[in-house]
Amino acid sequence: MKPIFAWASAAVLSFSAAFPAAAETLRLAGNFPVEHSSSLAMERFAEAVADKTGGALTVATFPAMQLGGAKENVDQVRSGVVFGTWIGSAYLSRTVTELEAVSLPFAYPDRETAFRVIDGAAGELLEEKLAERGFVALGWMELGSRNVTNSVRPIETVEDFEGLKIRLQPNETHLATFRAVGANPVSMGISEVYSALQQGVLDGQENPFAIIASRNFNEVQTYLSDSGHFFDYIVLVANKRKFDRLPEDQQNAVREAAAEAIAWQRETAAAEDDASRQALIDAGMTFTPLNDETRAALRERSQSVIAELKERIGTDLIDLVLEEAAAK
Repeated sequence: MKPIFAWASAAVLSFSAAFPAAAETLRLAGNFPVEHSSSLAMERFAEAVADKTGGALTVATFPAMQLGGAKENVDQVRSGVVFGTWIGSAYLSRTVTELEAVSLPFAYPDRETAFRVIDGAAGELLEEKLAERGFVALGWMELGSRNVTNSVRPIETVEDFEGLKIRLQPNETHLATFRAVGANPVSMGISEVYSALQQGVLDGQENPFAIIASRNFNEVQTYLSDSGHFFDYIVLVANKRKFDRLPEDQQNAVREAAAEAIAWQRETAAAEDDASRQALIDAGMTFTPLNDETRAALRERSQSVIAELKERIGTDLIDLVLEEAAAK
């Protein structure tokens, strides 16, 4: 007769084989709509993580502000309530002020330049700063070139910005830029913008074409520009403590899955940007492209913003960004 403890051990082993340990679930929160390319990319990320870890890790995504707005999502990641978030980098700039260095006004002539900067030495330095604040950067997606809409007048000259009450993200460089060109910027959460535009509390807002379309701002705005004053990134970040506790093979799987999803999103976002602009025009918005003279005047007006930012966060990172942006 087997000793009781031997029988019990065998039973436990048999039970464990029949019922493997439950997979660990990583929760990701986001404030982008379900149909946005970044949210779709995170679904691809979730599938890839499960596949690469043999189901040992699963990812649950919560887009469209299901777990709160951008500020709440940042706080949730910092505290470890959720594993990670995909978020416009401006919303992290209050925690990691150095992120403002890649939000310089009129710095990038195209998306290729913007990604050359963030994928290079400047991006590496920012990832170090994020790590110091408790975040692991898993990659940078495209939010895109930001463009002004309003219901007062077409934007054709610098003077057309004068006095416009325009909603911006909570990024001091963004706000300072619009003050410099004569507008009246207002920091406001994205969930409040539609009703504020509808009620006339705001004259306008600025976002990439895809966000303008997905948020239906064309319903409450008349004029559309291609000001492209900032290029905005979506950064995928995780809580560093939670990430570091994962076994090395799972960390590698998460990074590989993120890289694949982000590559897909960047390609998709480029096509989405062009299609969204045309959709807004087709929906009845009046589109006025800025000429080279106006762009040059706006760039000149905003130089003081770069000088002020150098005083706040130092010159080295900003000079690096400008140098890499100007490289051919």
